[in-house]
Amino acid sequence: MTKLAIVVPCYNEQEVLPVTNEELTGLLNVLRDEGSVSGDSFIMYVDDGSSDKTWELISGYANDSDNVRGLKLAANVGHQNALLAGLMTVKDEVDAAISIDADLQDDISVINDMLTKFKEGCDIVYGVRSARKTDTFFKRFTAQGFYKLMKRMGVKSVYNHADFRLMSSRALDGLSQFKERNLFLRGIVPTIGYRSDCVYYERKARTAGESKYPFGKMLSFAFDGITSFSVKPMSYIMGTGVCMIILAIAFAIYALHSYITGNVVSGWTSIVLSLWFIGGLLLFSVGVVGQYIGKIYLEVKERPRYIVEERTGNGSEN
Repeated sequence: MTKLAIVVPCYNEQEVLPVTNEELTGLLNVLRDEGSVSGDSFIMYVDDGSSDKTWELISGYANDSDNVRGLKLAANVGHQNALLAGLMTVKDEVDAAISIDADLQDDISVINDMLTKFKEGCDIVYGVRSARKTDTFFKRFTAQGFYKLMKRMGVKSVYNHADFRLMSSRALDGLSQFKERNLFLRGIVPTIGYRSDCVYYERKARTAGESKYPFGKMLSFAFDGITSFSVKPMSYIMGTGVCMIILAIAFAIYALHSYITGNVVSGWTSIVLSLWFIGGLLLFSVGVVGQYIGKIYLEVKERPRYIVEERTGNGSEN
């Protein structure tokens, strides 16, 4: 029988966590009664350095139930690192792990479908949104643009998939071999290469609390994903530089022709605009290259991706 861990990264989720725990424990009980998972399956909450009462709630749930555990990180390290911390903590004692966000906008009713596909031989099962009816037009437009841009940049990703997925113990072992500090799990997991499949669902509205991914953070997340998996931006910079050189040669020929024919018109505006354009292009190009150099800088220092401060629940060592 499958021993399952449901890994839930949490950051300041005190408002939504009571509902989340009730729904997940109820689901786990149903799965256990149906024989889909073993009796020692559990939920692993990962507190990503929350400043509210998230850890107090997790500790309480763990004390009340043998099927709830908690992992408290010493500092806020970001959603991807917190998720990885939970997965790496459970990987050696479970047959499969499912990751899901604490807001439960992802439909937990498809977890049984994930388990079915796992038992059929899939090592990775992606939860994929079938529609974006709950999103605003702006969110829908930017999300679709994000996935299209990732594909154009050559990044392997699953369209309309976030971090709701099932991974077998073998897939988790494969994930543990990726040592980079700049984590983008949506790009890493598809590169593992084991047999995979998808289940489809409609995402629900958030029941409480606020989104931890405002537009600015989403933009930064997208840029990190691109620079972590593709060097095409630097290729585009080189291509732009070649185009600028060709354009400069054309302007030089035109200026020489104008001088010879005596048709010289002074125009400081065009010169100033050209200088500003080229200067802006150079600064942007240096910035993109700097992002890659910065990532190399972070990687070579080999600092820990997370530090565990405390554990709670059955089988933990406090």
